[in-house]
Amino acid sequence: MYALCDVNSMYASCEKVFDPSIRKKPVVVLTNNDGCICAACGIAKRMGIGKKFVPYFQVKKELEAAGAVIRSSNYELYADLSQRMMDTCARFAPDINVYSIDECFLYYGKQANAPKEGWGTLGMQIRKAVWREVRLPICVGVGSTPTLAKVANHAAKKVEGFKGVAVLDTKEIRKAVLSKMAVTDVWGIGNRLGRRLNMLGVNTAWELANRDPTQIRKEFSILVENTVRELNGEVRHTWDTVRGAKKEIYSTRSFGQRITDFEELRSALASHAEIVATKLRKQKSLTSSMTLFATSSPHDTEDYFRKSYFHHFAVPTNDTRNILKVIEIAMSQLYKPNVRYYKCGVGLMGLQNEELFQYDLFTPSNDNTKLMTCMDTINARYGRSTVHIAAKGFEQKFAMRRAFLSPQYTTKLRDIPKIIC
Repeated sequence: MYALCDVNSMYASCEKVFDPSIRKKPVVVLTNNDGCICAACGIAKRMGIGKKFVPYFQVKKELEAAGAVIRSSNYELYADLSQRMMDTCARFAPDINVYSIDECFLYYGKQANAPKEGWGTLGMQIRKAVWREVRLPICVGVGSTPTLAKVANHAAKKVEGFKGVAVLDTKEIRKAVLSKMAVTDVWGIGNRLGRRLNMLGVNTAWELANRDPTQIRKEFSILVENTVRELNGEVRHTWDTVRGAKKEIYSTRSFGQRITDFEELRSALASHAEIVATKLRKQKSLTSSMTLFATSSPHDTEDYFRKSYFHHFAVPTNDTRNILKVIEIAMSQLYKPNVRYYKCGVGLMGLQNEELFQYDLFTPSNDNTKLMTCMDTINARYGRSTVHIAAKGFEQKFAMRRAFLSPQYTTKLRDIPKIIC
């Protein structure tokens, strides 16, 4: 059996944990640079405001009229509360797979019998424990496959009669829930697949479950076939205990405000270079090529400008200094006076396993492994950028705009809540 634990409106719920004054108000959270809406609490959804991915400037007046509380994405807070939630859920199962920042699967074994108190009671215990210890509202769905656990979680949230916990342990309950779900509500069935299935007369999840898996594979793919089989109780999805190394690593981000200065653009690229190089070393890889880009916004009135630069390393590297040398060379092509840059980035490609790479006798590596290890160790212990390359600079005027940022209650000493009594 599988249990899926999913936080309700994760980002908005996290904002309410340490701020009692907004718990009964509609809360809306914005994406990077306060661009679009990425999350809204239940109160905001019931009021019909806070639709996802709508640009903030388009609904600003509407949100103000509704008295909505606006927050910038506080990733440090969300990550810490997510870890606390996962630690709490992990106590209730022998195995756990963290699926995303707000979801985790609990696995109880292939032939797991129902606990003495029953699956429904266990789900309620998990839900109450997370609320008591982390103050995050979650829903729990239990099923015999990961897909059915997802279906059960959907029922726990949106199907009338379930109070935050749903268990699909009989065919009757499974049929009742799947019949009320649109086919696009099924895990892995997006809008495009949904339209194709609708043309075949498949409109509900129950109708999909009753299709012939072999025929579905011929008409669609093995992934859709696996979904059909899972809806019928056959486990087809698994998760890897060890994730494979990434084939490419990128770091890109738009600026909080447009920049035109040569040094600021170089500093931004150096910052991205440091991020990708750290990730590269963490997975013990080397890069054989890299790409850089800098661009203005196509929505600005000025002429649109975008330039990229590609570089191939004679000897694969993971030394930040070697990546920065390429940036110095590329700046003459990437920078153009009077261009209002709004985004830049660095990408590493052609990644190879550091432990298996065979070096050339005539072109030795100039990586300083001990220096990079020392930097990574210090930053891991004392925080990111405790030690960094000088080219990155000290005052980042291009930092992400977060005008509505809440305190980082659990990760910064100055933001720890104070109790006066």
